[in-house]
This record gives sequence, structure tokens and C-alpha cells, in this order.
Amino acid sequence: MAKYMMIYRGEATDLAEMSEEQAAAVLGKWQVWLDKVGPALVDVGSPFGAGGAIVDDGTTGPASSLSGYSIVEADDLDQAMALADDHPFLSEGRGRYAIDLFELMPVPF
Repeated sequence: MAKYMMIYRGEATDLAEMSEEQAAAVLGKWQVWLDKVGPALVDVGSPFGAGGAIVDDGTTGPASSLSGYSIVEADDLDQAMALADDHPFLSEGRGRYAIDLFELMPVPF
């Protein structure tokens, strides 16, 4: 089985900025997804905080609008993508959020 990194793309709202009820609803959706994915979830990951970018020309700037990551295990990319079905990060349905998936390849040294 291969490991795949799910990168959450879009400006997510910090739980600290939500009411207690809103935060509980969001966490409840995450728990449903976590239970569904089960042992295929290798690393639940973490949300990203403040960031920046360093460019190869020596300049700096704002980081991409990435919100966090998780790592899942699957036989192939299609199976990894299927694990994103009903993912709470994609629940808005307005095209502002996406999950990019990348296979984690071995380092050749």
C-alpha cells in the first residue's frame, strides 16, 4: 500500500473564531469522516497556521492558501481519492475548497 498526502486548499475558519455550537458541529463532521476512513488514516495531520513563501529568486511573499494535511494509505490514487468522499472540508459545495492528493514517494538516498 502507498501513502498519500491530502493537502487541504482554501481559507478555513479557525475553530477559535466559531461559537461553541459551530465548533462542535464541525468537529462532529470530522469524527464521522475519521470513523468512516478508519485504519486507512495514517496521520490525521494538522491545520496550518501563519505562513510565508520563499521564492527561488530570493524574494519572499505570502504562502499559498493551504489549510492543513492528512495522510492516508491506499492501493492507488483512485482509492485514495475515494477516501475523500463525504470529507467535511468539501462540505460547503461552492468551489472554494479542494483537497489535493499526492502519493508520498520514497527518497532515493
